[in-house]
Amino acid sequence: MATTAPFARFEWMIAWRYLRARRSEGGVSVMTWISLIGVTLAVFALVATLAVRSGFRSEFVDTILGANAHVTVYRSATVGANGQLDRTIPDYDALAATLAAVPGVTHAAPLTRGQVMANFGNANSGVEIFGIRGADLASLRRIVDPTTGMGDLNRFDEGIAIGSGVAQQLGVGLGDKIKIISPNGVKTAFGTSPRVNAYEVVYIFSAGRWDIDRTRVYLPLAQAQRFFDKDDVADEIEVMVEDPENVEAMIPALIQTAGENTLIWTWRDSAGAFLRALTVEDNVMFILLSILVLIASLNIISGLVMLVKNKGRDIGILRTMGLTEGSVMRVFFICGASIGTLGTIMGVGLGALFAIYVDPIFSAINYVSGGGVWDPSIRGIYYLPAELKLADVMSAVSLSLFLSWVVTIFPARRAARMNPVEALRYE
Repeated sequence: MATTAPFARFEWMIAWRYLRARRSEGGVSVMTWISLIGVTLAVFALVATLAVRSGFRSEFVDTILGANAHVTVYRSATVGANGQLDRTIPDYDALAATLAAVPGVTHAAPLTRGQVMANFGNANSGVEIFGIRGADLASLRRIVDPTTGMGDLNRFDEGIAIGSGVAQQLGVGLGDKIKIISPNGVKTAFGTSPRVNAYEVVYIFSAGRWDIDRTRVYLPLAQAQRFFDKDDVADEIEVMVEDPENVEAMIPALIQTAGENTLIWTWRDSAGAFLRALTVEDNVMFILLSILVLIASLNIISGLVMLVKNKGRDIGILRTMGLTEGSVMRVFFICGASIGTLGTIMGVGLGALFAIYVDPIFSAINYVSGGGVWDPSIRGIYYLPAELKLADVMSAVSLSLFLSWVVTIFPARRAARMNPVEALRYE
């Protein structure tokens, strides 16, 4: 007896007729549409969530790597002549040059830091001073980005660079002079007098992170050393590397180069807890949305069960005409798999459109809700990013197709095992 090849043309033709049949003809077009819409929305939600997740993580990490040192090198505390612990680095230029020569290091620069109060008129704001040379500041791409910054960095040695959040808090602009006040000033017989200096604002930057823009101020290294009374010393050496994602591999070489009394602090150490929390949240969201895709796929079962019940007479006739169990199973498998496949394609398309046009979509939502939907003081960054990654899209497609195809097998097997005699007995 001749056998037909699996998924022959007539099997596709029968499946197509069943899918487009009206309910009056024994079809289940309403259930088909419900199943299709359910799978589409579930896959759309999964793709959109994965895109936002990837975008948020990429933007957050980029703000860290673009505005901060990848590795910070400190000296271990030693007891100074006055009996106080001292962590400063006296030979900072030599140490920076030595670290810059390590393979994989792109830049190394000395830094002086201190927390002070910034004042302009009646406005005050707590800020953190970063004393750095102008040439070294240029290595921080998020700080010197011309698309977000205002002012002239060539005049950095003549004034001060402040974050956009500091400028907003104080109400200052380019050319204004702000006072920097430190309580650790000159010690006199009447106590310690605060140290106060005024600097002209020559540059206003926006690093893309609320906490950085709200608290960070850059001063020329020599000015910062004089202000904090740290002449000829630095607090730390900031190091930039070629591959920040694998910064842990650089630690042994940096420690060996810097010497025994060295402490290493990487960007993963500072942001590791937050990134791990993001990873946990990502995994939980993927599991929850996978359950949503599964629920949508189960609608295919209900639609196919109804289709098998309504087409019992047709199945009996086809079986008596010589159609094999395998052919019947494949017909109904094509029906269910087609719904899942088409829904997956449409869902991926909608998710991609959401990722591409996330800014206008979010702006519309923000406008309709009256604003304040995205609070940068809570989220850290200023907008909702989305980034489509092939791995994320493929994981969503694979999950949806696997679930929708697997759940289709059970009603298809039920149809294939239907006894043609029982199906035609009461016809």
